[in-house]
Amino acid sequence: MENLIKRLKELEERHRAPNGQEYRGLSLKSVEVVAKEFNLSKKEVEFTALKNEIVPLRYQRNIGTIGMKGQIKLLKSTVAVIGAGGLGGGIIELLARQGIGHIIIADNDRFTESTLNRQLMSTEKDIGKYKAQIAADRVRSINSSLIVTSYTDTITKGNVKEVLKGADVVVDGLDLLPPRFMVAKAAKELDIPFVYGAIAGFVGQAMTIFPEDEGLSLIYGKKKEYPQRGDEVTAGNPSATPTMITSWQVQEVVKILTGIGRPLRNRLLYLDAKEGTAEIIDLKVGEKNG
Repeated sequence: MENLIKRLKELEERHRAPNGQEYRGLSLKSVEVVAKEFNLSKKEVEFTALKNEIVPLRYQRNIGTIGMKGQIKLLKSTVAVIGAGGLGGGIIELLARQGIGHIIIADNDRFTESTLNRQLMSTEKDIGKYKAQIAADRVRSINSSLIVTSYTDTITKGNVKEVLKGADVVVDGLDLLPPRFMVAKAAKELDIPFVYGAIAGFVGQAMTIFPEDEGLSLIYGKKKEYPQRGDEVTAGNPSATPTMITSWQVQEVVKILTGIGRPLRNRLLYLDAKEGTAEIIDLKVGEKNG
């Protein structure tokens, strides 16, 4: 370990942050060099650097918000994203850039021409390919230090817990209600926080659900059966709506993992881009806070 730290110090670079403060940084090339020399993963090298107050340059703009300790917590974390479409694709992209150590991606669907308007992972050349596999490749191209696991099997009651196993947070990228409730239930039983998100037309909503919380029934009511889809069937899914919700969902993940900030627990964020309004609805007492 002493030799590793010594080598990191030899390769560190002096940089100035936007506020003018000098910091010790480590380039991507140096991370790769050290990983090869010491037969370590790049994530292990970045982790050791951060513990010794050397910032991998890719994370420098995160540090002012979450600090060194926060970035270390993210690198040590595993986040499962169920669904890699309009919501999930954006979530996965941002989690990779934020530096989540292990990202689990599950989606049995393939890209079509109708996904090109809003799903960040989709391109013309990827039509017909599995969303989960393309998303996994995207993560590797953004941040090769991370671990990514992808599933293209249909998520069922029989395998959902195996998919979520080891996750510190589960994020909702689904567009069907029954699977959403199934995944939320599994997360609850596994004692994992669940970050919910949904969109329709100009409107989107998000909420964080801890295992001991009542959860989705606060939004959708208590029913034995739920319809397959919500209002998006008629309202559609324009390009910008998923993005405004995925950003909030990722911020919720970061707050949960780092302990910084107040999650949207039992509080529904309701954004209406058409009307230009944002509300926080306290679902426990039914009050609204503009």
